[in-house]
Amino acid sequence: MADPRVNRRSRTGQVWQRVAPWLRWGTAAVLLILLLLDLAFPPQLPTRADTSVVVVARDGTPLRAFADADGVWRHPATPDTVSPLYLQALLGYEDRWFRRHPGINPWALMRAGGQWMRGGRIVSGGSTLTMQVARILDPVPRGRTVGGKLVQMLRAVQLEVHLSKDEILALYLTRAPFGGTIEGVEAASWAYLGKPAAQLSHAEAALLAVLPQAPSRLRPDREPEAARAARDKVLARMATLGVWSRAEVDDAKVEAVVARSLRQPMHAALLAQRLREAAPRQAHIVSTIDIGLQRVLEQRVSSYFSQLPERTSAALLVVDNRTLEAQAYVGSVAFGERARLGHVDMVRAWRSPGSTLKPFLYGMALDDGLIHSGSLMSDAPQSFDGYRPGNFDAAFNGPVAADDALRLSLNVPAVDLLDRVGPARFAARLENAGVTLRFPRGAAPNLSLILGGTGATLEQLVGAHAALHRDGIAGRVRLTPEAPLVERRLMSPGAAWIVREILESNPRPGERIETFDTGSRPRVSWKTGTSYGYRDAWAIGGTHRYTVGVWVGRPDGTPLPGQYGAVTALPLLFETVDSLPRDRADAVRTPPPRNVREIEICWPLGTAADTQSAALCQRRRDAWTLDGNVPPTLPERDASRWGAGVVRFDVDASSGLRLSAECSATHVRRSAEVARWPALVAPWLPATARQASRPPALSPDCAPDGRDASEALHIEGLTPGTLLARPPNSTHGVRLLLRALGSEGRVQWLLDGRWIGETRGTQWLRHEFDTPGAHTLTALADDGAWRTVAFRVAE
Repeated sequence: MADPRVNRRSRTGQVWQRVAPWLRWGTAAVLLILLLLDLAFPPQLPTRADTSVVVVARDGTPLRAFADADGVWRHPATPDTVSPLYLQALLGYEDRWFRRHPGINPWALMRAGGQWMRGGRIVSGGSTLTMQVARILDPVPRGRTVGGKLVQMLRAVQLEVHLSKDEILALYLTRAPFGGTIEGVEAASWAYLGKPAAQLSHAEAALLAVLPQAPSRLRPDREPEAARAARDKVLARMATLGVWSRAEVDDAKVEAVVARSLRQPMHAALLAQRLREAAPRQAHIVSTIDIGLQRVLEQRVSSYFSQLPERTSAALLVVDNRTLEAQAYVGSVAFGERARLGHVDMVRAWRSPGSTLKPFLYGMALDDGLIHSGSLMSDAPQSFDGYRPGNFDAAFNGPVAADDALRLSLNVPAVDLLDRVGPARFAARLENAGVTLRFPRGAAPNLSLILGGTGATLEQLVGAHAALHRDGIAGRVRLTPEAPLVERRLMSPGAAWIVREILESNPRPGERIETFDTGSRPRVSWKTGTSYGYRDAWAIGGTHRYTVGVWVGRPDGTPLPGQYGAVTALPLLFETVDSLPRDRADAVRTPPPRNVREIEICWPLGTAADTQSAALCQRRRDAWTLDGNVPPTLPERDASRWGAGVVRFDVDASSGLRLSAECSATHVRRSAEVARWPALVAPWLPATARQASRPPALSPDCAPDGRDASEALHIEGLTPGTLLARPPNSTHGVRLLLRALGSEGRVQWLLDGRWIGETRGTQWLRHEFDTPGAHTLTALADDGAWRTVAFRVAE
């Protein structure tokens, strides 16, 4: 008898043989149909063009977000950039089998179907995260219908085929709806909680996990109680599943649902706009900004300049000297404020740099061996081929040291140095170091550039001033961590050290160096500048760690009378420096390089004191020298003047009178010498110094040798010791006509050291004297001849 089991297997095999081809071909047909559908209706994967852009600080804090074309705020997010607690809450509550199913979960669908059949309505949708992503990417208004679900299921399968699980999850994290125009967990976390999604607590993670289910009904800023109930439901689920402990859940439930009012991040707004323009295809841009410092300085700038005249703006830039990375970037006082032209980024605007280029000129002159820090310079009226610079306060100081000339920002010594260095060469050195100067079309570099007769940007100036703290190496300010480090040498390490030492030795305005305990205070090398017409006020300074630049003015270029660097920009510079993170090295004087040495020099010759006789050393002072060079005082341009230097002559051994080459009597000659001061500083010298520089009187029997003192001018119209009184019932001061006799050339007139006018030859000068008290009037000719008259104006 045949075994029934064998018969059954035989019949089953026969059935399978008949069915198998249909299954194989049917499966192939289904797969083919799915493939054709996939080709005909590919998944709507997002592109870069339809994403919003967010610019963040170095730590990830959003500085500014830019909505996409539809006005949606969306910050990129991936499983690696959000809190693990959020991923646990999301997957535990929404889709525990996400990592295992192929886009649809049959068990969830059967459960949802059973609930629908029993209740006559949809209780739960059975949607997976992949299906939710499919609905987000293809938001066709089909509602929660069977057809709509089928489309979502097909789209979900498509997504699983085309993308990895992490890529699908990233789409959800970036695009899930969170109410209004906010999409994605990162944007929602910043908008509602003011923190990154990587730092969510258990309660916050649960809240954001459930919010996309009903973003309008559960918005925590509008419906905190509904949001709390939904959050607690998620927390209970996490405890039931054992993902979080009961204690963690109980602590999370105690936490209140607190959401701030939604507002767009707006820090370093102009920098963010700049970075977005530079990388339009990049959705997430990381800057170098320190968000804590940025917030503090934005608030400080806003409050500091709130009392300035209308239409006034300001810019501030802080750079780390080690990396040249921008730590804070304030492009305007108030972004978007129309009256102040707050949309104009003044960090990169071309403006007149005032005197901020002077430190680089002195550094170049040190490297060229033209000066040392104590070199004698002439701060007196001079003409440079018709260009006649004056100082900011219209006063002159006569003989000054190079270091004092730089600290006091004197204009004539700077123009004198630039004339010797060469404007074109100086501009080329700056351009090589990253400071591109702008001149009017067709104009070449000229002497006025050192006083601001050119254009530069705050960003470039800060990068150049950083060279003083980087061994003379300037660089391009870096705005993103991946930006290349571009460096160029501006001056030698020794010259940079000397210039920095000069600027650091300048006390803060209103203070003396010994007034306060500076042991913990940062040493600041600072320089101010003011452009012509009070259009730009600058203050740029640095410590061992940071370089800070401040600009104040009106973006439209109109004058801002009474506002200049030392008054307007410098206080903010010091406030900024004092608020920066401290470095021990900031308060310590950096040792000089080996090729920098401090020696004692003598004026007027400017050479080392130990190389000249005591008779030639009229004034001693310390000076920093570079590479062992001790250059003498710069020669005067006019060869007809008795310039600085040693004047040698013969004298009669018995009488001491000076002898020329032609003398009628017989004399016993001996050689003698005196150290001469530059002729232009003579009016500022004490009588003893002038006398010590004069050769003895010429012997009466000798022919003139042209070495007599040049105090040959005579002032007509005012005699020494005169008391000037205004006429009775007069509303004006004493008006005089003055002229200088004894020179055919140009004559500069100074009142108490301040320039009041110029004449030529016997021209008259008309001036009104209206300030009571003692005064000194000086007439100074281009050939060095001069005369001074002391007088008084009655009360």
